[in-house]
Amino acid sequence: MRMRVDVITTTDWLAPVIWEGTFDREALGKYYRKQNITVGLVVFAVGSLTDQYLDPFLRSASKFFMPGYKVIFYVMVDRFLQLPEMDYDPRHSFQIHLIGEERWWNNYDLMRMKLLGEHIQDHIRHEVDFLFSMSANLVFQSEFGVETLSMSVAQLHAWWYFRKTGDLPYERRPMSAAYIPFGLGDFYYAGTIVGGMPLRVLDLTQEYMKGVVLDAENGLNSTYEKYLNKYFFLNKPTKLLSPEYSWDPTFHTLRQVRSMKIAQYPIDSL
Repeated sequence: MRMRVDVITTTDWLAPVIWEGTFDREALGKYYRKQNITVGLVVFAVGSLTDQYLDPFLRSASKFFMPGYKVIFYVMVDRFLQLPEMDYDPRHSFQIHLIGEERWWNNYDLMRMKLLGEHIQDHIRHEVDFLFSMSANLVFQSEFGVETLSMSVAQLHAWWYFRKTGDLPYERRPMSAAYIPFGLGDFYYAGTIVGGMPLRVLDLTQEYMKGVVLDAENGLNSTYEKYLNKYFFLNKPTKLLSPEYSWDPTFHTLRQVRSMKIAQYPIDSL
């Protein structure tokens, strides 16, 4: 692993934090090409997300996501979809899964995680070695490669990474399943990207569902991102992606952000 002195490159539990300049893509490529891996990428797009974001997501992902490797794109949509015009890589395949629109009216994140878990159990775990689930409002700007692969991958939140730990917006109500006490917590993770081996991503979806159900029984609810942060507080990720991998281009670009891998655009409404 290469060194950078201006950012955190290793966590207290010795997981690497991936920034531009901290990895050797050529060496990693030699290793992973021998493994003959397949990587999956799941994206959910319903309602206005489909019209506004899905085409740029798919076009940019087909160009920059794991170039040179076998990729299966799992596109979860609430209507029949025509894939955008783009240069298709023969190593890429696309699975379009139609999901009933009525299933989304109550809680978008809950249904998204429920369906992700179902698809991993039903078929995805047999089809890919590594899996990422990403928000539709992302546009890849440069290569998102094998440097991101690990057993359990979390995305550092671009805004909160540069804030003090005491200011992080964890769930602070002790009765909630997402509760993290003041004085505890490592980083604030973004919900835009999660990844890892399929069974680890499945575990995340199942623990999230348990937390939501438990809170509902107690008359509580929290946000997807807060449940996600509680999960990674208890189950430390084995690799962290720096804010470069999900950077809001409306932010002032800090000197630590040498290369914006993915641009994250604000969602007007779901």
